[in-house]
Amino acid sequence: MGKYVLSTQNTQFLMNGKPFLPIGLRCSNSLLTEETTDDLIGHLDEYTGFGVNTISVFLMGSRFGNIKGYLENTELNPVYSTRLARIIEAADDRGMAVIVGCLYWEHSDAKWSSWTQEEANSAVHNTVRWLSENQYRNVIVDVDNEGMARRNAGFDNRQMVIAGKSADSDILLATNYIGQPPVEADVALHFSDKAENKPYIESEGTPLKAPGNYWHYYSKNTDPNNYYRLVDGTNYINTGVYSDDMKENQIELTRWHLERGYGYMLASTWLQDVPPQGPNHQPGGYGSQDNPGIRWWLKFIRDTYGA
Repeated sequence: MGKYVLSTQNTQFLMNGKPFLPIGLRCSNSLLTEETTDDLIGHLDEYTGFGVNTISVFLMGSRFGNIKGYLENTELNPVYSTRLARIIEAADDRGMAVIVGCLYWEHSDAKWSSWTQEEANSAVHNTVRWLSENQYRNVIVDVDNEGMARRNAGFDNRQMVIAGKSADSDILLATNYIGQPPVEADVALHFSDKAENKPYIESEGTPLKAPGNYWHYYSKNTDPNNYYRLVDGTNYINTGVYSDDMKENQIELTRWHLERGYGYMLASTWLQDVPPQGPNHQPGGYGSQDNPGIRWWLKFIRDTYGA
């Protein structure tokens, strides 16, 4: 049984009844292998030392990861749920929150093309049921990353939230698409509009001043016809590399959100890339070509908000 319970009160998060402002890292491909899971857990103490209290993990691995965290029958794949359990328990030991991502559609090969709305609902229901059965309460469930399944397959995120709530109404459910979250959702994430009565987390924070958009031409091989293809065996480019303008803008955005009581989570190719270039759960360096990493952001968090 977990020691920590994450809940909400109007627009504020509470951890064991005390105010909790999520400051975190998007570790979306950490379930990829036993080694990547071990690596993430091995750095959690370092993260908390910098002031990080939240991480996010995806059952359908994000781009290039292609983790099939669900079987086609919508049950959790035990290979990946076992790894996820270890991460959630390690986070709970440290009083950290975990955002558990369900569907990751669009360009990911992790999706099941056979799924309809019924299977999407069932996958979310099974995820919440599994969390409930294991008494994991330090969690938020993101039903659909950036509304990708909603946009590409026509799945209704509200139905997915309701399906999750039918498994356990106390576990926090979030939506992540442009527009107001459904009334049944507890939390608004990333693309979502901010709601008057729900807390908000920018769960995929990146700099706006990246040439060509951070997740597009700045980070992907620049084939104008398909910048998601692999080139020379590589996935992302500029992994963990930031210009001074990008770093300054990332810090400005972080400060803007946190000062308004919104959660903020750094997303980076440094954390998200897959072998041979990642995932890199160790902080690395200060974002230059010869010293890539996210230590510069973590140092800002520690120096500004404390460990």
